[in-house]
Amino acid sequence: MSAALTAELGPLRRQAAAFLDFCRLEKGLSDNTLAAYAADLLKFSAFCGASAEIPAKDLLLSYVDSLYAARLSQRSIARHIATLRNFYAYLLREGLVEIDAGPFLRTPRQWQTIPKFLNLEDIERITGAPDASKPLGLRDRAMLELLYATGLRVSELCRLGVGDLDLQYGVLRTTGKGKKQRLVPAGKSAIQAVDAWLANGRPAMLKGRSSRYLFVTARGACLTRQAFWKLLAAYGRKAGIFKGLTPHVLRHSFATHLLEGGADLRSVQAMLGHADISTTQIYTHVMRSRLRETVEKHHPRA
Repeated sequence: MSAALTAELGPLRRQAAAFLDFCRLEKGLSDNTLAAYAADLLKFSAFCGASAEIPAKDLLLSYVDSLYAARLSQRSIARHIATLRNFYAYLLREGLVEIDAGPFLRTPRQWQTIPKFLNLEDIERITGAPDASKPLGLRDRAMLELLYATGLRVSELCRLGVGDLDLQYGVLRTTGKGKKQRLVPAGKSAIQAVDAWLANGRPAMLKGRSSRYLFVTARGACLTRQAFWKLLAAYGRKAGIFKGLTPHVLRHSFATHLLEGGADLRSVQAMLGHADISTTQIYTHVMRSRLRETVEKHHPRA
């Protein structure tokens, strides 16, 4: 976690910095999650003012009320509350507070939204958009194919090392949230695209330099999440897919198409790297389309 973030946490700086270190070292949370926690605690500290005391329940509730008054989205408020709950649970564990204030915080009701996903025709268009006659196009096609074939998070995709993918067996190893490793099978199309990239694209991009990363830039560095978002948006425009195309849409498409094909929820959970099955259950909307078919096929009076 950057010193700039923790240095500005005001009266709660010491406790917040210790909490962030705990989350990083003990819980193994990602840099993105730590940055979100730090930003939320910075805002909380600014609201609490110059008091050197750890805010008690009343001030904590007043802060949550201020989030509602500021008309933040339900999702943003829920994230702030999750940060505070985790922070106060840590303070309770360390003996810095006597009462866990987390249970007093009300979480806004969030309507579950159906994840956006692409149909097979869209997948064909987006994976075929890169120019495979050029090294850059070979890289981008391999990344798109692999993302759809495995359901990786974009950060996991960008950090893949050359040794993380076994082309012979079609399996890759990735490290997800909480630094948990998992093995994910990759399909034939993705393996062929990566093989073409390794044979004809990557050497041309590196020009004799070495890199541990599977997908590299012209400078031999790791492609960033932001860079991949931009190139995906560009290919989306080229393929005629304009609205809301993000790396997570391909991840959603992977999970949705697996369930439509008959995969069980537990297997999809394992491949996505979800710690809790409830997270994977957002995809059960696709199973509804199979309910009538199942009833008509198996019920004696259908």
